[in-house]
Amino acid sequence: MQAIGLCRFSYPALGGFQVGHDTTEERIAYLYDEARLEERFSLLETVALPCLKAQTDPDFSMVFLIGDQFPAQHAKRLESLLSDLPQAVIHREPPRQHREVMKEVLNAARINPKEPCLQFRYDDDDAVSVDFIARLRRTVEDSAGLLKDQRSVAFDWPKGYIAEFGPDGIRAAEVFRPLNVAALAMYVKGGSPVTIMNFAHDKLPRFMPCVSLPDAAMFVRSHNGSNDSRQGLARHVEVAPLDAEGEALFRERFAIDADQVRRTFSA
Repeated sequence: MQAIGLCRFSYPALGGFQVGHDTTEERIAYLYDEARLEERFSLLETVALPCLKAQTDPDFSMVFLIGDQFPAQHAKRLESLLSDLPQAVIHREPPRQHREVMKEVLNAARINPKEPCLQFRYDDDDAVSVDFIARLRRTVEDSAGLLKDQRSVAFDWPKGYIAEFGPDGIRAAEVFRPLNVAALAMYVKGGSPVTIMNFAHDKLPRFMPCVSLPDAAMFVRSHNGSNDSRQGLARHVEVAPLDAEGEALFRERFAIDADQVRRTFSA
């Protein structure tokens, strides 16, 4: 069963942001600001990509959506960072309505739309556990009876970490966040055009069954200077520097290396 991830990398969508702008030009200027992009690339390199490259089950597709006006030098940088992630493709689109373009991109990525698939959203500053794809597949197989008569079913792992990354390393706190974007996926039956982007992530259980597995920590949600998580949905979390044991856990569970974080954010 095909598994498809979709990451919006500074794509200037119409809608879809908690940070508001009056015009598309203002949004593009905000998203492509050099200082902001530098932070996003640092987080992509040290947080979001390592766990994808380390997945114990590498059988998944990953689409990175960027704008058709994305600066050429940064497009080359993105291509370089993705060069050793063979599952990744870069898709360019002009500014369009957020949900509509995301739904189209997901459906276009389906190899055989008549077959069921798995879908997940992925933010460029978050991480999932290195066994996320494997756990997702195993859980879907275990849920065969539930899937039989459903158009779609959500799968949620609500335990994880809120973390901040910088020159001093990683500050984090363990949290329980049901229906977080990270470590949330959806089964779609064959022949259905529905996608995970048809729904707000925190409202999925209103429209379909949702299987929640509150066992192992499965995500790292980044809080930083330029992400939407600092807006109204963000809740204050007291983070603390990781000790040696915590750094080892982040390295083994999420492929996030604290020394790499320190080097990258000190550059």
